[in-house]
Amino acid sequence: MKRHLKRQEAPKNWPIPRKGTKFVTKNNSKGIPVLIVLREIMKVAQTRKEVKQAIHKKHLLICGRPIIDEKKSLELFDVLTVTPSKKNYRLVLSDKGKFDIEEISESDSKNKVSKVIGKKSIKGKKTQVNLSDGRNYISEVKCSVGDSVIIDLEKNKISKNLPIKEKSEVLITWGKHAGTKGKIIKIDSEQKMVEVDSPEKKFRALIKQIMVLN
Repeated sequence: MKRHLKRQEAPKNWPIPRKGTKFVTKNNSKGIPVLIVLREIMKVAQTRKEVKQAIHKKHLLICGRPIIDEKKSLELFDVLTVTPSKKNYRLVLSDKGKFDIEEISESDSKNKVSKVIGKKSIKGKKTQVNLSDGRNYISEVKCSVGDSVIIDLEKNKISKNLPIKEKSEVLITWGKHAGTKGKIIKIDSEQKMVEVDSPEKKFRALIKQIMVLN
């Protein structure tokens, strides 16, 4: 498996120059490697060596857990904590559909939103919920595929369901409207689409392209 990819071949939602070093760290998911975040977006590190040193000293956490590899990816809405400065950051999408980092408060860093992409019944009449960020939870919180959930990162459990419904605020996560936020004004369950009203325009999007925010 390749450890790197050509800079020009990097995902379109990575906000990096297409010219520069020939190769960049390959992502291992739909997210973006912490090395790219620190070096290319936040610009708090200049080299891979600096990032590896910070990881070795346990100065970097993703959602409260120490990072052990600079290739580890942040997923959408993951929390990056820099322990020496006690600052927390969240991976977000800009209105241009590219990954960005915003500083958040300590209280906000204790939760994150993720999308439900699958459910299955397991032994003991329990339900396993599979999320878009790769996490899986056994949860009693009622939810449906396509909904979003709030994860309590301290207790490592799903704390609340955010259903797809009219007037819900959503984010378009991919496609030509990626990065756009708006409210659902109509749901077409048969075609698995929603009509969204954003400040700029109204448009239709597939349910698989949206993430409910509240």
